[in-house]
Amino acid sequence: MSNRRGWSLFATNILVVVILVSACRNRPDQVGQASEVTPTNAAPALASVEEESVSAEGTRITGETGFEEITPDPLSVENIAKELVICIGQEPESLYPYSEPRISSASNHVLQGIYESMFTTLSYEYQARGIKKMPSLADGDAAINPVTVEEGDKVMDADGDVIILREGARVKDASGKVVEFEGDPISMSQIVVNFNLKPLVWSDGTPVTAGDSVFSFELAADPQTPIPKKPIEQTASYKETGELTLEWKGIPGNLDPNYFANIWTPYPRHYWSQYSAGDLLEADEAKRMPLSHGPFVVEEWLDGDHLTLVKNENYYLSDQELPRVDRIRFLFTPTSGQMSAQLLSGECDIGTHDGLTIRESSLLLDAERNGLLRTYFQAGPVFEHIDFGINPIDEFKTTRPDWFEDPRVRQAIVMCTDRQRMVEELLFEKAEVMDAYIPSLHPLIPDDLTVWPYDVEAANNLLDAAGFLDADGDGIREDQTGGTPFKVTLLGAKGNELSEEVAGIFQENMAECGIEIELSYLLPDKYFADGPEGLLFGRQFDLAAFSWLMSIEPNCALYLSSQIPNPSNNWNGNYNNVTGFRNSEFDTACEAALEALPGTSEFEENHQEALRIWSDQMPIIPLFMHLKVAATRSEVENFIVDPTQDSELWNLYNIDIISED
Repeated sequence: MSNRRGWSLFATNILVVVILVSACRNRPDQVGQASEVTPTNAAPALASVEEESVSAEGTRITGETGFEEITPDPLSVENIAKELVICIGQEPESLYPYSEPRISSASNHVLQGIYESMFTTLSYEYQARGIKKMPSLADGDAAINPVTVEEGDKVMDADGDVIILREGARVKDASGKVVEFEGDPISMSQIVVNFNLKPLVWSDGTPVTAGDSVFSFELAADPQTPIPKKPIEQTASYKETGELTLEWKGIPGNLDPNYFANIWTPYPRHYWSQYSAGDLLEADEAKRMPLSHGPFVVEEWLDGDHLTLVKNENYYLSDQELPRVDRIRFLFTPTSGQMSAQLLSGECDIGTHDGLTIRESSLLLDAERNGLLRTYFQAGPVFEHIDFGINPIDEFKTTRPDWFEDPRVRQAIVMCTDRQRMVEELLFEKAEVMDAYIPSLHPLIPDDLTVWPYDVEAANNLLDAAGFLDADGDGIREDQTGGTPFKVTLLGAKGNELSEEVAGIFQENMAECGIEIELSYLLPDKYFADGPEGLLFGRQFDLAAFSWLMSIEPNCALYLSSQIPNPSNNWNGNYNNVTGFRNSEFDTACEAALEALPGTSEFEENHQEALRIWSDQMPIIPLFMHLKVAATRSEVENFIVDPTQDSELWNLYNIDIISED
């Protein structure tokens, strides 16, 4: 296999990538104009690096003049600082976090150095970072209080929608009972959460206050700010209660399971309040050269080439000798081949997952074996699976036998699927086979989860027991009611190379169990279209291969009976149980888990019970998590890729590079 190639091929690869680097480095068309913003109060943080030379023409912030023209000068020994060079997959559009509905990976990487995260999400759990602790009901810094509501108040109804309370509305009262509002005041539950900021400091020396977080909330709420408003709509109030303390209240009825995360990252009221929310979208002081309360501050940005951060001398952890490097240079690397080449040539110290793919793994692993690089493979948030069409719509169901209603058939097909082969051949043995809709390292995975290993003999025996036999000896089983051959179609999205390779292996596997698979691919816009036109969400398929984006909490709602897309809910795209799976015991456990709050016994026990039932029933074939691939030079330390942290630069303050001297 390619990942076992020897030195001869490795040397050839090195020659190729060096040629690639020579062709792509320092091209004139890659160098643009640097920002010429003149911040009024960012100078103190940059004074210590003012004399260091840089590698491209443009402008940068300085301590005296705000910005100056710079020209390339050779680095002298006296000027050399500890610099970390990071290749990222593209150039950020903006460093203003509220500039787009979903922040890009490139922007997110850079922002890890500019703003201290309020919390991290490592290994499917939350950890305090810029706040002193994660609030919890158990510790008393969060509470559920009864509150009286009356007609005209904004509340969350029993279906989870934000409404203005009117007669006839169905809501949950303070006891948790669903009632119909008849006009008289009633008592509902309201979560109150208290946050305590750490003593952060802006890069101009101004202390960060709770008021900066309230300012951030106000910007997020402004109609001109193009980000989702759901968190705002579900908030009753967000206010400062002290210099570094904040209080969040949800609207009555909003028992948000992520209540402890309802804090807004502070942004500088004293620096940005001169702009409207709309103006901030284009202001250089927000999008290109913002103040920082993180470990670094922007020094320069040359369009199309690189962006440089330097140590924030006012960082609140500077007395702990953090950050560990003096300068971060982000190189914009538009292709994965270019990023691999720059890593191998030594031009980059780190290559991030948004610029590397599983296709470069062979080369990267060869380089690791020869001591040049360290490669990192980690499960990402994307979960690959094949869904059974258990209960298609009636019009489709009448066209074929009821292949998948019997859970024994589903269990047998899972056992007949060589998922380990998929991982070994397609993912360089770096992923793990999934047994449920959460991975094995998730803290809520139960010890007694039912596992269906690859076992062709056991699978065939189970299919025999379910009554699907090969009566005519042609190698294909038949439905014993009508004698219909067990021939079904696997749908997939056209252009998804990994999914197509998975389908090929699956097709071979099913032949060993007497099931014939026909492959059919649709363009993504048709495949994922809402029902009834879309075959997937219109529930008109035998088997369907696709992936879900996984959340930190187990998303059992994907398999609730109430979430089956159908005409009664207008085929709404929010209804995602495309299998048509129905199980009352699963529904009971899942709904109880979704109503419980993290940290309670009800939350853990019901999620685990839902997983036990699901793993016995197997409404889908869980395959594997997609991989995030990153790489570093061997001199880089403290680099950690985590499955639930979006950026592998989440601890940029602690990443170090060890000098060869």
